[in-house]
Amino acid sequence: MIEHFYKNCRILSFLCVVLISFFLQAQDKKSISDIEKVYLHTDRSTYFIGEDLWYKAYNVRASNNLLFDNSNILYVELISADSKIIVRNKTNLEMGLGHGDFQLQDSLDVKPGTYQLRAYTNWNRNFGEDFVFKKEIEIIDVFESNDKSKTAQNIASETKITKKEAAKQNPFRIDFFPQGGSLLENVSSVVGFKAVDVNGKPIEINGEIYDSNNELVCAFESVHDGMGKFQMLPMEGKSYYAKTKDIKGIEIRQELPNILKQGYLLSFRAMKGRNIIRISTNQATLAQNPNPSLKVVCKAKGIQYLETTQTLTETSLSFELPKDKTPEGISQITLYDSSSKPQSERLIYIEKEHDLEVELVTDKETYEPNEKAIVYVSSKSKEGIAKSASFSLSVTDMNGVEDKCFGTTISSYFLMESDIRGKVHNPSYYFDTTNPKRLEYLDNLLLTQGWRDFLWKTTPKSDGVNLYKAEKGITISGRVKQVFADKPLINNNLTLALMSKKKHEIFNATTDSIGRFQFKNLMFSDMTNMYLNSVNEKGKFRGQIVLDSIERSPMFVSFKKESIVLSETTNLFAENVLKKFTAFGVKPENILKEVVVKNKSKNNVIVPYGVPDYRFVADATTKKLTTIYDVLDKVPSVQVVDRGVTILGEHNLPPLILIDGYQMLETNELDWISPNDVVKIDVVRGGEIAQLFILENPETVGGVISIFTNGNRGNKPKKVPVYSVKQELEGFYTARVFYSPDPEKPDVELDKKAAVRNTIYWNPYVHPDKTGNTTVNYFNSGVETKVKVALEGITGSGIPVVKNIFYTIKK
Repeated sequence: MIEHFYKNCRILSFLCVVLISFFLQAQDKKSISDIEKVYLHTDRSTYFIGEDLWYKAYNVRASNNLLFDNSNILYVELISADSKIIVRNKTNLEMGLGHGDFQLQDSLDVKPGTYQLRAYTNWNRNFGEDFVFKKEIEIIDVFESNDKSKTAQNIASETKITKKEAAKQNPFRIDFFPQGGSLLENVSSVVGFKAVDVNGKPIEINGEIYDSNNELVCAFESVHDGMGKFQMLPMEGKSYYAKTKDIKGIEIRQELPNILKQGYLLSFRAMKGRNIIRISTNQATLAQNPNPSLKVVCKAKGIQYLETTQTLTETSLSFELPKDKTPEGISQITLYDSSSKPQSERLIYIEKEHDLEVELVTDKETYEPNEKAIVYVSSKSKEGIAKSASFSLSVTDMNGVEDKCFGTTISSYFLMESDIRGKVHNPSYYFDTTNPKRLEYLDNLLLTQGWRDFLWKTTPKSDGVNLYKAEKGITISGRVKQVFADKPLINNNLTLALMSKKKHEIFNATTDSIGRFQFKNLMFSDMTNMYLNSVNEKGKFRGQIVLDSIERSPMFVSFKKESIVLSETTNLFAENVLKKFTAFGVKPENILKEVVVKNKSKNNVIVPYGVPDYRFVADATTKKLTTIYDVLDKVPSVQVVDRGVTILGEHNLPPLILIDGYQMLETNELDWISPNDVVKIDVVRGGEIAQLFILENPETVGGVISIFTNGNRGNKPKKVPVYSVKQELEGFYTARVFYSPDPEKPDVELDKKAAVRNTIYWNPYVHPDKTGNTTVNYFNSGVETKVKVALEGITGSGIPVVKNIFYTIKK
């Protein structure tokens, strides 16, 4: 099944490459750098200690949301409330797609609280924090969270602190944002507003606007998340203020922004399917500058798509934005005067109808516990033509909580959130197609938060020099110099061996005119042993290897979050999960997976060969032997004659001898090894093993004898050759496969846990076939509950997709 997913992934990737190439050829020459945007779809947003967090990564070109094959390494980090990165994955991106997981275990020092999930590429770092994906998740201890007295105590403490702080300042804050940027005398203007409490959360308010003569001008009231708008006509010589009340009746007074005597304003209105731009001014401005020539520039994600010049002969002028030129998402409309000075600016959101129908259905609306479910996914045009896409699917137990969460989705992030600085409250609310008011409320958001914090005010730059390169793979680089000087060694040959349980690879490189070498775009996974050494042109071990840093240091972390205080909904969720665990006899020790603690060897040795042909492990009798040669004589297939050592069957050729992973250079080095210090001895047969080492005459080598010691080596200090480097490296994270029970292949322990888990099914690669259809199947949990099936993804043409359906498990 997994191989089938990856096959589909490769097919999709090919289609995406074709689409990307076509778009780039057709794109206007006015373009920005190839900026990436990353989104992570996670199976949930709330987890319990001991559970797994699963994610699918989508990396797109910021300008058009097409999957972007630019970087192959994505750094995914889980950050605690004290700004500590507790775990970090290097996720392999293939054609912009990747996936992975985190185990939320005690071994990672995971505690209850709010965490940040962060993802970025090395290339992202050139453009700052704005292009780093961030998402907050809650991690709860299901057993501790239901300690009623403890929870109540925490909430009481928080409430006390909040009141104390509120006493020192206004209980809420309201900001006013004139459309276009300013108020202008004698010009009717729309003013957006946003109200938040002392904690920055939106609150509902109402109020009235008064002029400087204390005469009522108009009333206003928030319509969603503390936001709304009103219209007013600022009169010459007057100023204005607002009286605003919250739901508790507390009133504050606040002055409105200053009013300009002359200038130009830009406004926008969607009317009967038409997008109308209006330019307004007053008579005083026209008298000062008759028939001004004004330029309107329209940009989306930093790319200009329209420029028009308008001559203003009266106090107002309107024109329609052409639909065929206006891209979907947020646009920045800027008005410039004849001196190219910006006068007014407006953010708008354009929604387009796509020739796309994505369907998500299950074969039943109600299932019995542990019954098999089949999910059908289709991606087609309205005429039924297949549309390529990559989706990820999450099936979760709702645990008695209604789905009122409007958190981040791939649509809200790529089309809106990633273009506005600051946190957007309930972002997916604005993309809920069942909500007829969503676009009106989204416009209020752009009038307020967008007015302050639009991302593309200037094109992101990195001072003309890309300090961070796009990574296609892992790079191992450095230089070779003289041992006691800084003079570079030219034309030295380097051999790199990468050895893991699953893969052995050998690479070669030569130092350049300044002694540098580089092994680029290496692809290896998990913990891998690196063995690197250097010889000169004559095959002699020469020089000192100075490695560059292989691991990329993380970006600066500034995440700070107070200790978690569970909301009423989260408390209910945790309470229902506890009831479920109790009903099925799940105890705390069953939730937390066993943590295996292994003692590290005092002598952590890396060797470049795989499994040896023979292995001799020292025991109590070994310590009673007199010399190392006596020990070697006990090793199977090793023959010792007059202190001469050979491997049987190797034509009496002398073996290559390694001591703690390093090649023995002098024959008397063996004499310094005491039998008491020997831990084990490996024997590797065959002359082909010589390719792993740099030898003057590899054809004269008869296998390898590798001796491991406790590090003492008698009384002689251990020498570490500077021409050789041995190190354990962490490669790409190998994502685990989500376990799905199979009645034909039962696993008692895993099936018992699966019966009560909160994520019933997770699949990061759901790819429609050439007909536009695909199906996935899995077995439900053993709990009677309501289940949410969430599909997210992106089409080959860059359209983000979100689909949710629900069903019931009932006996």
